[in-house]
Amino acid sequence: MITPNSAASVPAEAVVPVRRRPVAAAFRCLTALAALTGIVIDLTISDSALRVLSYFTIQSNILVAVVLAVSAWRAWSSRPPLPPLVTGGTLLFICITGLVYHFVLANSSSGFSMTDDAEHVMTGWRTVSNQLLHTVTPVAVFLDWLALTRPGLLRPRHAALWLLYPLAYFGFALIRGAVMTPGTPARYPYPFLDVDAHGYPGVLTNAVLFGAAFYLLALALVALDRVRPEIRTPQNRISSPGPGGLK
Repeated sequence: MITPNSAASVPAEAVVPVRRRPVAAAFRCLTALAALTGIVIDLTISDSALRVLSYFTIQSNILVAVVLAVSAWRAWSSRPPLPPLVTGGTLLFICITGLVYHFVLANSSSGFSMTDDAEHVMTGWRTVSNQLLHTVTPVAVFLDWLALTRPGLLRPRHAALWLLYPLAYFGFALIRGAVMTPGTPARYPYPFLDVDAHGYPGVLTNAVLFGAAFYLLALALVALDRVRPEIRTPQNRISSPGPGGLK
């Protein structure tokens, strides 16, 4: 029996069980499928799977495919959602993928455009994968977070923890480029990380600027999470709907 004195210590799930959420499960399945499809296309049309897997775009979409698939299963099977540190980090990384592509890599005025690189000419299946990985999945993950997740769970400390992955990727990109033979295609995966073009001081400056922008984006997501409204759904009744009854 739950008494007034013990109610505060009882988890919410013990009072109001987690409900099956078929709409969230279906949307997350489709999002995971979009990410997986884009990854498979890129692996299929490329002559080097290792080079494809070295891109932040691919790595962030792999994370989306895994996290959204697990989240879909948990929503369908009435299980609690994944921790906000995981889901929020996935949101941040795929937002970075979409924003950097559209505002930097596909922007001829940014100074780091990849549109003139023959390896990145968008034709045929590459156009399909490009849209899936850089537009569809970032928008879908953002909409899932905005409309299908509980607000107010992200914390400022999460923003700093999330930056560990971009920092690790920066180190990986430099080490990979240093050990590869000069002239190797995509030796440095992105123009702003190209040591041959900018030197180590220039690349470090770029990393600091991008890192600061990523941190501000992370803080913006945390702030938005505090003010966005919760889209409520009908709750299961756990007692009689009569006067004074719990609902």
